[in-house]
Amino acid sequence: MRIGELARRTGVSERSLRYYEQQGLLVARRTPGGHREYGEGAVDRVLRIQELYAAGLSSSRIGQLLPCMRDADGGPSEIADERLVTDLTAERDRIDRMIEDLQRSRAVLDEVIDTASGGLAAKG
Repeated sequence: MRIGELARRTGVSERSLRYYEQQGLLVARRTPGGHREYGEGAVDRVLRIQELYAAGLSSSRIGQLLPCMRDADGGPSEIADERLVTDLTAERDRIDRMIEDLQRSRAVLDEVIDTASGGLAAKG
């Protein structure tokens, strides 16, 4: 598929897809006319890249991690080295702390909403 179709199917801009290719995260074949052509597996790969970016990982970390992840078709993956596993565990711990912070913030906001709602009921 061409880059426009991959962008449409993944919801990722063509500019981002070119960036992923530049970073070595995505591979395209070139047609004789120089157009990028992607295999069907590129859709899953782009979605996985997006998930990893959303988790706060950098492109270089994603590049290290992608070969260790099983393909959508169940294909084999490489074994991660100990340092990568340690780094990824630290990333997961960072995300867990962020979730806890967000839950505390939400609880405070709920208290403010309850207090504000009580004040409105008294006026009504």
